[in-house]
Amino acid sequence: MSLKSVNKVETNRYQLEVEIPGSVFEEALEKAYRRNISRFNVPGFRKGKAPRAFVEKLYGHDVFYEDAINSLYPDAMEQAVEESKLELIQDQIDFELVQADKDALIFKATVTTKPEVEVGEYKGLKADRVVVPVTEEMVDNEIKKLQERNGRIVEVEGRPAAEGDNVVIDFEGFIDGEAFEGGKAEDQPVTLGSGQFIPGFEDQIIGHNAGDEFDVEVTFPEKYHAEHLAGKEALFKVKLHEIKTRELPEIDDEFVKDVSEFDTLDELRADIKQKLSEEAVREGDNMVEDQVVNQLIDALQAEIPGAMYERRIDDNIRNFEARLRSQGMDVNTYLQYTGMHISALRESMREQSERQVKLRLCLEKIVEKEGVAVTDERLEEEFQKMADAYNMPVERVKNLVNADDLRGDIAVQQALDLVKSLAVITDLTPEELKKKQEAEKPAEEAKEAPVASESEEKTAEEPAAKEEAAEEKPAEEKPAPKKRTRKPAAKKTTSKAKEAKEEPKEEAPKAE
Repeated sequence: MSLKSVNKVETNRYQLEVEIPGSVFEEALEKAYRRNISRFNVPGFRKGKAPRAFVEKLYGHDVFYEDAINSLYPDAMEQAVEESKLELIQDQIDFELVQADKDALIFKATVTTKPEVEVGEYKGLKADRVVVPVTEEMVDNEIKKLQERNGRIVEVEGRPAAEGDNVVIDFEGFIDGEAFEGGKAEDQPVTLGSGQFIPGFEDQIIGHNAGDEFDVEVTFPEKYHAEHLAGKEALFKVKLHEIKTRELPEIDDEFVKDVSEFDTLDELRADIKQKLSEEAVREGDNMVEDQVVNQLIDALQAEIPGAMYERRIDDNIRNFEARLRSQGMDVNTYLQYTGMHISALRESMREQSERQVKLRLCLEKIVEKEGVAVTDERLEEEFQKMADAYNMPVERVKNLVNADDLRGDIAVQQALDLVKSLAVITDLTPEELKKKQEAEKPAEEAKEAPVASESEEKTAEEPAAKEEAAEEKPAEEKPAPKKRTRKPAAKKTTSKAKEAKEEPKEEAPKAE
């Protein structure tokens, strides 16, 4: 095989002309004949016994061409790509057969490559950081959450129902004295104050005792999901069966011993404060990273092929499917539940996917400009981290994840860390940040919203609020669940790392 030529045909598109010697093509034809002879019937010969020349005379001289070309194409294409030093971004290749005879097999393959990239200034980027100081009130709130999680439900005696109680009721609804479909239920659990039912319903249960029978008068919202009930006044006959409440444990050293690894309340408070402080630092760092990433994306100069975006969306869809499977659901069930088409799901991921592609290209250019290198030791560390995270032998991880791809992922993360380390960071309090944003807002609005011409002016109406889907209990509001010749069938010419960890953040996307 020889690569005869490489020609740029348009932005990010190259045409490779590949030649395979006639002797190699002839050998492939002979093998194709042997693989397929049993399928041919030739008069005067038993099935599968006709000489190749007779088969070609009867069925055409090129009867075995497709099979032979398919057998030669993958290795020839892979070698051609390697010699050309082009980095392809898609598996689909436009194939054109130029010559196929005893002298040579020649074909042209038009491929799409990664774009040429330039990146603007990435050193000394400016970013604001807010690290919220941890207060005793914040620690108290965390302990309160722990207390509520460890509460127990007990039956209420000697008092009427109050907000926050869990009650069980029967109800039947009437409009103009007539019962309506879906307006009746028995042994219905309700948490008072949760907003589970239409406005006013739960409020009128408060103050009643277990065993009480009473009326509840409500008006259905004007924009109710059941149109025949919207805006109607209704009377519900209600029977209150039982009242329960959450009994909270006392917060003391004994409580701490029961719910944590600590012995005293002071130890628990100190641990919570430390963790909240660490989380505040992480949030501040994430804030800086978000600003740096936005500036890097803005600094990118490249004509990016649409195929790169589509492939990234494909990757994100696969990762989303994997997360669904880990929760016991598949993507088809998810789409049915949400009433979404797969095209809409893809579109919902487009903006994030495009940002990931742009950021990756930008960081790869910085890796090149700065000579960022990943040591073998650093690569081994990452393999070990993945093995520990997924509780599998490190050699198994190495079989699943392509080392070159992982090395590339680490390199772009190191490039991002470098950019962040060179950034000029201003530490602000939340109040200072708010004042700064308010001061910058008018200038931004003036910059981004020029006066529109008369033809451009439009009045934007607020979209009508979606009505919540509900079960057949209208008193209850519940959330719903150019003509081209295709290349012959061939194996991929480039390898790709198999997913073995959670989808990385936008700020360090996987290799394209």
